[in-house]
Amino acid sequence: MTISNETKVGALTTIAIVLLILGFNFLKGKNIGGNNTHYFAVFSDIQGLANSNPVVINGKQVGNINKTDGGKEMRRIVVDINITEDVIIPDDAVAVINKSLLGTVQLDIRLGNSSNILKNKDTIKTIIGDNLIGDAMKKIDPVLLQVTNATKSLDTLLKNVNSIFDPNSKTNIKGMIENLNKTTASLAISSVSLQGLLNAQTGSLAKTMDNVSSFTGALKNNNDKLNQTMSNVVTTTDKFSKLDFEKTLTTLNATVEDLKNAIGKMSSNQGTLGLLLNDTKLYNNLNATSNKINLLLDDVRVHPKRYVNISVFGNKDKKGPLLVPLPDTVNAPYLINK
Repeated sequence: MTISNETKVGALTTIAIVLLILGFNFLKGKNIGGNNTHYFAVFSDIQGLANSNPVVINGKQVGNINKTDGGKEMRRIVVDINITEDVIIPDDAVAVINKSLLGTVQLDIRLGNSSNILKNKDTIKTIIGDNLIGDAMKKIDPVLLQVTNATKSLDTLLKNVNSIFDPNSKTNIKGMIENLNKTTASLAISSVSLQGLLNAQTGSLAKTMDNVSSFTGALKNNNDKLNQTMSNVVTTTDKFSKLDFEKTLTTLNATVEDLKNAIGKMSSNQGTLGLLLNDTKLYNNLNATSNKINLLLDDVRVHPKRYVNISVFGNKDKKGPLLVPLPDTVNAPYLINK
């Protein structure tokens, strides 16, 4: 059987293409012919981590980065981790991005102690990576590192001071100093006043203490009189306590009750005084008697001959008697009963 040249060229071309694809995938770190396990990790900053960067566990490369995707917002970058080795990763393992001194970036997986195992396409927890450059600087020149940190701190301090001492802050500080000066002057004046108050010879406090001393001395001198006064008060209160107030109150209550009964009888129609005060018959009788007396007196005054019959000529008063009293407007009016 004769194979044509065209067939040989086509077969060689196919084999070359397959080898090229396999080699390219091999260079990318993909496990050709094996099962690849994928895990995901989420970072806010991947620090230059790119596709095909190595994934390391305890210094051994076990896979590579398949791809990274941050979406349009680029706030959460999802890293697809391709594990080509047959390793067991517990669920408390963490992924951290480390950057070497040469600028290469790798993803380290730090294993935990959990008995639970992550499955394919699970998400690994992440932490912020160590600064390898900073660690190297610590080992190479600790003094230089401290100076650098001090310079950064000083720069931050100067920025804060500059932000504090802006024109408005300077004005406020100036006002505070002026107020402080005024307060200091007021304190000095107050100190002088307080010193004058506390002066042993002319101070008000010294005079007040002298007055208090004089008052207490007077109380001490009149102590006997005060004791005698208190004794008199005690004696008087003893006498008051010995008085029979209960008996006196009983007698006073009986007197008040009798007075109440007498006033009640006076208000009623019982007894002479009650009838005299409340019954109108006596008033009417006295009024009628007064009218009759007035009528008699007027009749005697007007017709004296009717009562005294002394006549030289023998004339006799033949007029009838008065039936009503005559009006007397000079002394008092008469009451006429109709």
